[in-house]
Amino acid sequence: MLNAGLTPVVGEYGSLGCSGDLAPLAHCALAAMGEGSVRNAAGDLVPAGDALAAAGIRPLELEEKEGLALINGTDGMLGMLCLALADLDGLVATADLAAAMSVEGQLGTDAVFASELQQLRPHPGQATSAANLRAVLAGSAIVASHRTDDCTRVQDAYSLRCAPQVHGAVRDTMAHAALVASRELASAIDNPVVTLDGRVASNGNFHGAPVAYVLDFLAIAVADLASMSERRTDRFLDVARNAGLPPFLAHDPGVDSGHMIAQYTQAGIVSELKRLANPASVDSIPSSAMQEDHVSMGWSAGRKLRRAIDGLGRVVAIELLTAARASTSVASRRRP
Repeated sequence: MLNAGLTPVVGEYGSLGCSGDLAPLAHCALAAMGEGSVRNAAGDLVPAGDALAAAGIRPLELEEKEGLALINGTDGMLGMLCLALADLDGLVATADLAAAMSVEGQLGTDAVFASELQQLRPHPGQATSAANLRAVLAGSAIVASHRTDDCTRVQDAYSLRCAPQVHGAVRDTMAHAALVASRELASAIDNPVVTLDGRVASNGNFHGAPVAYVLDFLAIAVADLASMSERRTDRFLDVARNAGLPPFLAHDPGVDSGHMIAQYTQAGIVSELKRLANPASVDSIPSSAMQEDHVSMGWSAGRKLRRAIDGLGRVVAIELLTAARASTSVASRRRP
């Protein structure tokens, strides 16, 4: 179905992250059976049966326990986790690039990213981010100017100097989440389960806590990564801190507002990301006549993480735009 561009239409609500993502997964199962609705490759909403027939796909005819296996488990929140990790892999690398552009645009130094300094604190993500910054800034004439004797700046602001530490912590958080995802992908998570010796056994492997926790953990990392990006952007706009650039990077300061509203946009998004970083997995609402008296809320954690990642992409894009704009004014820059 995926190869044919057929996407089941799944409701946003309906899962508590325990007993499986029942309602959302039921919509996926229905589509595979030729029932319910899907979006086709063109984005049109069509009956699943018609879409399967047009793609030459035979609807599933379920046998014993297969219906339960399709709806009982953490597959919904796990899918959102895997998608989030794929998106973040590209976004954190882009954030490294944006940070390097900001260091250069603000006449910062790359000396603090030296390998021997990073090795003093051997977090693997930090080493990767620092290496990215060094690679991007290698050969920069602007950064080289910071090494001359007439430069009076002692240390760059934290949002510049500590980029590998924060970006690296995001990478390490992603690595932990990826480990959890890989274990979950290899798990049997329905209930009851058929064991290798043929027994049918009740169990609790459907509880989404392991996945819910890392979904919430990633939302925290996303909010902080965006927060640091916004701080670097803001420095470009303030004449007291932007190393001689025009106020707000405006073509005609006082007449146009330059990138002021772009930073407003970042600030609004970052504020929302902080709210989205509030963990869903600490909540639990009893259901099923108190039989299901503790639930993970992992589906909710996944939904808000996907929203947070969308916001992060917009924040980093604004930093890239601002840093690129600043570079066009380098000729008129005065030394701090």
